[in-house]
Amino acid sequence: MQLQQELLSADPATIVANHAYGLFELATIYLGATPPRLTDASLAIDAFAGILSAVEDRLGEVGEPLQDGLRQLQAAFIQVAKLDHEPTRTSPPPVTEV
Repeated sequence: MQLQQELLSADPATIVANHAYGLFELATIYLGATPPRLTDASLAIDAFAGILSAVEDRLGEVGEPLQDGLRQLQAAFIQVAKLDHEPTRTSPPPVTEV
């Protein structure tokens, strides 16, 4: 009952923003895992983007920082994905005969 009263008295935009930020944090955890969990990070990033797309104009002043965070997260995903897919070489590439 007390939790319901607290939620009813809170700003809904703040609650939604906090949930969106939770998805941001989740994506960063997946990206930072060893090895990176790109599929899981992608799901969290897409969910984060979906929330922002659906309600950004109603989030007020917290909307823009969340959009900035989304852009940074998407850029980080691209960087991690590139690094994760680069072949690791412990010896020179094989010589091909012509």
